[in-house]
Amino acid sequence: MDDAPLPWRWLAPIEASGDWQMAIDRWLLQRAVGGDHRPVLRCYRWSRPTLSLGHHQPLSDPGWQQAFERGEIDLVRRPSGGGGVLHAGDLTYAMVWPQAPTRRRQAYAQACAWLIKGFERLGLPLRFGTSAASGPERHCFSSSTAADLIEATGRKRVGSAQHWRRGCLLQHGTILIEPPEPLWQQLFADAAPALTPLPEAVRHWRDLADHLAAVAADTLPGNAGGILETIRLSAADWQQIEQQRLEP
Repeated sequence: MDDAPLPWRWLAPIEASGDWQMAIDRWLLQRAVGGDHRPVLRCYRWSRPTLSLGHHQPLSDPGWQQAFERGEIDLVRRPSGGGGVLHAGDLTYAMVWPQAPTRRRQAYAQACAWLIKGFERLGLPLRFGTSAASGPERHCFSSSTAADLIEATGRKRVGSAQHWRRGCLLQHGTILIEPPEPLWQQLFADAAPALTPLPEAVRHWRDLADHLAAVAADTLPGNAGGILETIRLSAADWQQIEQQRLEP
């Protein structure tokens, strides 16, 4: 494989259930491992309140299972690591990067540069967290490590996690917009982060996704030309993604 950086692609935002969203991300990673070496970035929304569990995280909280059984949330497992994430009042991003730096801290720094620049342009500077990693947390936003982005107040705005397969990186991240306080309190026995409100122009998740995509075009590593090529999924692609979704 040529070591020269390849330009990034952008998958148009999709609102869907958690099992479909995770199937899309696994499919993108599978394609990268299979030889499709152009990196891909996407942002998306979950169609129902969903708790995603990290790849190795046990479902040990009976309250989470009970909330699922009552139909209050969906449950899904991510390919990436870390603790539980409530997907409601947020924007999720995923990037598949076949040529990512092999040092994880360096990969996080380069993979999050577009987010830092994007929020800086909104007048909301972010920086990396400083908490020491101490193993999987019960929920993602209970600590702020070097994988996360925090506001000047110290409150965590973006939580990220990685999954590596044959040298290819899948990085997931959750960008909080307006997390629902009652459901957050119910699941985590903790108050939702009191974050600085976003400007009105980007409070809708699609507006925020568009803003961040424009910044990413100029910021993602090796993206010559400052353009993200938009890709759309074909019927054949969706058939393969459905197979991913149905696999145990």
